[in-house]
Amino acid sequence: MVFLAPDQPLGVSAFDAVLFDLDETLCRRTQDTAAMYAAAFEHVDVTPFGEPADLWAALDGPPDHDDWTGYIGAGFARLAAQHGRTDVDPLALAAALRESVDDAAVEFTEGASAALDSAAACGAVGIVTNGPKVRQEPKLRTLGVADRFDSVVYADDLRRKKPHALPFHRALAELGVSAERALYVGNSLTYDVAGAQNAGVPVAWLRTEEGAADPYAPEYVIDSLSELPAILEGER
Repeated sequence: MVFLAPDQPLGVSAFDAVLFDLDETLCRRTQDTAAMYAAAFEHVDVTPFGEPADLWAALDGPPDHDDWTGYIGAGFARLAAQHGRTDVDPLALAAALRESVDDAAVEFTEGASAALDSAAACGAVGIVTNGPKVRQEPKLRTLGVADRFDSVVYADDLRRKKPHALPFHRALAELGVSAERALYVGNSLTYDVAGAQNAGVPVAWLRTEEGAADPYAPEYVIDSLSELPAILEGER
């Protein structure tokens, strides 16, 4: 699902700026999930039950960025009931799990480094992420790209987060670029695609697992960031 404007010559970018999501788009976590899970139980002095995969299976829908502790706590509550462990505080476990996360333990996703180079050759480069600065900035430092962006918007520190348009409007204003001349790249249909399009920004959806975009309609669909340079260079 890649569109090329009729008057756009090959090799000439249709964009003056590229904005990226961060988690599961530019980077992925490398932390040992089992160790993180065990550390949460140790922190609240509770005998562990279940496995990380059991917790993920007990979660309902996509993460709630507005209430991460409540979202994970609901999963722990279901898991505790399954194991007859109604003596535990699921919210305390969820908070402990969050504290055990090492935000600096990340690596680039496939093609991310080259995609950033291509974006910089195209024009301004920015990030719009729903996470707060205190948790997202360490990831940029680990990746060695903290100084490579012309705008970084930490939407958790604003009044509204994705899928609201506010974070995108903030980035566009900082870059001095109109919405239609920017491209947003992200992996979430409900946050990235919806948010960018709400702001009038065309979006490249990074499909991280099998599935269709319906009922959303991203302007581009890619399976790896290694496909992004061709889009930016007008070759697709």
